[in-house]
Amino acid sequence: MSGSGESDTTHVAHSWVVLTMGDRVDELAAAIDSIPSSPSSTATEIIVVCNGASEAVVPAGVVRVDLPENVGIPAGRNIGADHAVGEVIVFFDDDAEVAEPAEVRRSLARFTQEPDLGAISFRLVDPESGETARRHVPRLGRSDPTVSGDVTSFLGGACAVRRAAFVEAGGLPGEFFYSLEETDLAWRLIDNGWRIAYDADVVLHHPRTSVARHGDGARRTARNRVLLARRLLPRALGPVYVANWFALSVLRTRRVGDLWSGTVEGLRAPVVRRPIRWSTVARLTRLGRPPII
Repeated sequence: MSGSGESDTTHVAHSWVVLTMGDRVDELAAAIDSIPSSPSSTATEIIVVCNGASEAVVPAGVVRVDLPENVGIPAGRNIGADHAVGEVIVFFDDDAEVAEPAEVRRSLARFTQEPDLGAISFRLVDPESGETARRHVPRLGRSDPTVSGDVTSFLGGACAVRRAAFVEAGGLPGEFFYSLEETDLAWRLIDNGWRIAYDADVVLHHPRTSVARHGDGARRTARNRVLLARRLLPRALGPVYVANWFALSVLRTRRVGDLWSGTVEGLRAPVVRRPIRWSTVARLTRLGRPPII
């Protein structure tokens, strides 16, 4: 294994949190094996959260956290982060593999070099086609996936977050279960003054998947779009954001009933508002992602 399974709790530079449902035995083993160790003066901690997956196989020396039932992606990652002691938490999918360990080490070193850096999003590349799916590039438009820069969001299973920033923001919204939890956290990080970077040189191999693989994906996405707007957007922008998204989604899918039911569910669900500042809205706009799209 290229990553170290030994945890030096006196100084763990990086904690890798891998979430698994236990049905990707070979993939999980390959993912863990690809994790690069930190420089010799520090240690790399690996935590595998078995999200309702007691049959998952985890190597010796890796921290295992067993959850009796599937609590969802964001809540599972929050639990993994709670067990982590590293200064930087890397969230890693159980079917991904690090392509170039040296690039990962270089990128993670940026947290020491750039004190305002809150999170880094890595680039996912399909190992068969060599392509990056458009939805995996955290920018609007058909921008080049090989170009790095500051962005307004990140990929939940291919990112690194400064622990202090993660804790300050309150972690991921567990009630989302899955879909848009990264955007919610990203906006809160930016509102707290942190930067988010997309580092295209850090390549993770990950098989290309379809959004439609989740049978209730359209409903959950609709619900979480509304929750995101109600939780974080100024009242003047929330309806515009939801209306624009709903109109575009109707053009892209035939599951209009799911979109509608999810929207209604999001409107009825209780929320705790913590609206971002208008200066954050301006910052998101300057970065190319005004929060009305």
